[in-house]
Amino acid sequence: MDVFSRTFLPAASEAGLAVQTATRHMPVFRRCVGSGDATVLVTRCSRPERPVTGDYLLLLTHRRIVVTRQTRVLHRLRLHLNTELRELSHVTWSPDARLHCVELAATAIDGIRERFLIRTRHPKQVWQLDALLNHAFRTRVHSAQPRVVATVAEPPPADRAATFRPVVAR
Repeated sequence: MDVFSRTFLPAASEAGLAVQTATRHMPVFRRCVGSGDATVLVTRCSRPERPVTGDYLLLLTHRRIVVTRQTRVLHRLRLHLNTELRELSHVTWSPDARLHCVELAATAIDGIRERFLIRTRHPKQVWQLDALLNHAFRTRVHSAQPRVVATVAEPPPADRAATFRPVVAR
């Protein structure tokens, strides 16, 4: 059994998803996520600007975010968002313990601003979700140092002084 399979079902049950719902969405998630990716979060969510378009299921791994949508009438599954975390920009989230929800917003690589509302059962879960999102987006994405593949050698100090002379205005 691979890492994704071992971590997906426990995360889904922790979120309170029915086994039928999790197994129904799993083939779509499996196509998007590698077998070595560990599931960080699986949860239901909605779109604040489009509350009647269907049910959404959000999957967050250490590398990707995948959101599927199930239509209300025919219950068809559609892939809504599938991107790597490093390809997202302007990621923000707003925890609200009073309303038991977290609003997650990010701009995808195509420039579309995506907003999702994640509801929780208890105020304590709001802060757990806030800490989890902080770990996923702030510590992993922004602290990643760019890899240096090759360096360009600097000219010797004598050549550098002769080549680069500052112009001083008098």
